[in-house]
Amino acid sequence: MDKLERATKIMMLVVGCVGLVVIYFGFFYLMFTGRSTAAIPWYILLSPWVCIYFGLSRHKQIGVIHWFVNKWRRKP
Repeated sequence: MDKLERATKIMMLVVGCVGLVVIYFGFFYLMFTGRSTAAIPWYILLSPWVCIYFGLSRHKQIGVIHWFVNKWRRKP
């Protein structure tokens, strides 16, 4: 089971990174050429980040959660 989980996590990281490059390149291409980006739903821009997150180890996933909590926590 450990080999299968490791292979799946590596695949998620690769798919997420490739998706990040392809989707954001297309988005910025449309934006800089003056074409409408209204047809691109917001969740398409987030989907590669979800793949990358689930491709990380459990320790790094917890680190990402702590980073977000500290980033958005109000400071007195």
